[in-house]
Amino acid sequence: MLKAPDIDSGDDAGASPAISHPAAAHSADGLPFPRRTWAIIAISFGTALLVLDGAIANVALPTIARELGVTNGVVTNVVTIYQLVLVMVLLPFASLGDRIGHRRLYQYGQVVFMIASALCLFASNFAVLLVLRALQAIGAGMALSVSAAMLREIYPARKLGTGMGINSVIVASSAALAPTLGGYIVGHVSWQWVFVAAAPLAAVSLLLGRTLPVPQPRKRPPEWLSGLWSAATVLLLIGGVQLATHENLELGLAMLVAGIASTIFLVRRERGRTAPVVPVDLMAKPVLGLSALAAIAAFTSAGALMLSLPFRFEEAMGYAPQEVGVLLLPFPLTMLVVAPLAGWMSDRIAPTKLGVTGMAITIAGLLLLAFMPEGVGEWDIAWRLSLTAVGFGLFFAPNSRLLIGQAPRDRAAAAGGLLSTSRLLGQTVAAVAVGILLAGGMGLGPTPLIVSCALAVVAALCSLARFRSVTRAGGTMASLRQP
Repeated sequence: MLKAPDIDSGDDAGASPAISHPAAAHSADGLPFPRRTWAIIAISFGTALLVLDGAIANVALPTIARELGVTNGVVTNVVTIYQLVLVMVLLPFASLGDRIGHRRLYQYGQVVFMIASALCLFASNFAVLLVLRALQAIGAGMALSVSAAMLREIYPARKLGTGMGINSVIVASSAALAPTLGGYIVGHVSWQWVFVAAAPLAAVSLLLGRTLPVPQPRKRPPEWLSGLWSAATVLLLIGGVQLATHENLELGLAMLVAGIASTIFLVRRERGRTAPVVPVDLMAKPVLGLSALAAIAAFTSAGALMLSLPFRFEEAMGYAPQEVGVLLLPFPLTMLVVAPLAGWMSDRIAPTKLGVTGMAITIAGLLLLAFMPEGVGEWDIAWRLSLTAVGFGLFFAPNSRLLIGQAPRDRAAAAGGLLSTSRLLGQTVAAVAVGILLAGGMGLGPTPLIVSCALAVVAALCSLARFRSVTRAGGTMASLRQP
């Protein structure tokens, strides 16, 4: 049986390394071996279940639409509701994790996720499925909101980029498994099993959970108003766009306007707080704010690519669901190779160099995919997807390392929540955008990939602007590599 060493991670994760305090030194140096190894395994299983559950449904969407009698545009709500709820709860849960302890909230979330997954087996209509997906998202959000903060505690500061690369490997591996596993499930058993496939990973992560870092809860007052306000604002913004697209244009636009106004007033309120739920203090720093914007653009680009391709392959090109899963496999498999290399390189090369290079490669790959000739073969699809994945792989790990490593240690959970929110906000916007294009009859051609290409350009421009902000402030490229 695994038993965590009797080591107190302490409540001084945010202290300066110069402070002579065991807990502070331990935080800077990461967990000791062999505990670090087991903690990496535990959080890897937790990360895998979140990625697998978020991506596995994509291949099943056409089948779910047929069996439940909904349109292609509407069925994307299976993805959108999951990602929407995740975005709504990440920042409030990150603040809650600081108060009750990161590991405790992480494991509570896994339990909630397992219960919701089991209930998905009984989903017999579209409305019930959406409710259970929302419950899954709440559990996933509890875990994801503090996972990046725990990564920073697990790894030594000098190896944070390598740690982010390893985490990217887990993400890529899970993403590689998701379409293949989803296609197999849909082709052989009931589609409900797609939403249960990730649950065993939560059980393994819970069994190894004693080895995860255990920072003491911080004495902060509850932030219920800010938390609920931020969740409601996200609901108004993204829900308004979704409603205007599929149901009621007038009501959707009214919600969108209300969401914009709510955002303005919420940001004003949070500016005056020392540890705001909405991390406006972090976003005000050009390096962190531009990194978050670049992440949103890049994740939206990748999400639009991977969500639109199953429809194009199956309905425009005539492939079966299980074949679609295999066709998508080169993308995550390439990420599996590139991500750890990019993470390792980010400890040695400035993220801007890697990010801009990656986005240039991505743009080329997306254009080649968008304008594939008719009757193109599987090999021609595969190398185009791999080229695009090389670009994304060179961007994601270095950008994530910069966003996590440059934040103050006492705001590590907030920075992690910001990173996860950026990723999921991008994926949610991608699902909404693809739903709009499908509903408008433009989702089966090159249009989604052209939109994805434009977003990759935005990510590259944000990276360049980040570099200019550092140089104007008198910094250097090397300064961006220091956590």
